[in-house]
Amino acid sequence: MPITEQQLLRILPNAGRQAGVFASALNLAMERYQINTKLRMAAFISQVGHESGQFRYVRELGGDQYLSKYDTGTLAKRLGNTPEADGDGQKYRGRGLIQITGRDNYLACSKALFGDDRLLRTPELLEQAEWAAKSAAWFWNSRDLNKLADSGSFEMITRRINGGVNGLAERVSFYNTALKVLA
Repeated sequence: MPITEQQLLRILPNAGRQAGVFASALNLAMERYQINTKLRMAAFISQVGHESGQFRYVRELGGDQYLSKYDTGTLAKRLGNTPEADGDGQKYRGRGLIQITGRDNYLACSKALFGDDRLLRTPELLEQAEWAAKSAAWFWNSRDLNKLADSGSFEMITRRINGGVNGLAERVSFYNTALKVLA
């Protein structure tokens, strides 16, 4: 059951014109990764809606100082970025509807979506609607989130995506609305 632009706007009222930009991309991505039941779709749309500021942002905000945490140190190393201050933090900043962040995640996503390392060379692809949606659905699938959606473990989905419960109230609000809209 595909989602329509009008349904997206009911779930994410501040999406505006972006709902039309993302509707078909989301449908293709959700079909590819079996995000195809009411519970799965509601959870997925609510999570990507929050993560992207209702489709307004497909690239992580923040300047050089903020993104330097991805360039050197413990977090950079955990993300697979080089230990030198060489710009990996900027290059592999969060992109897509679920912010794919770090060289290792870009490589894994790239292999899944393209069968090669294309995203390491052109990370900006994840700023295009098709790849922003497909990367989010790939991330969802790679973390086995359909299973959590099926069991109603919404907070655990948030933790797997966010590492905590940042924005949980908004995510839950979107989810409850999505359940009604998709009924």
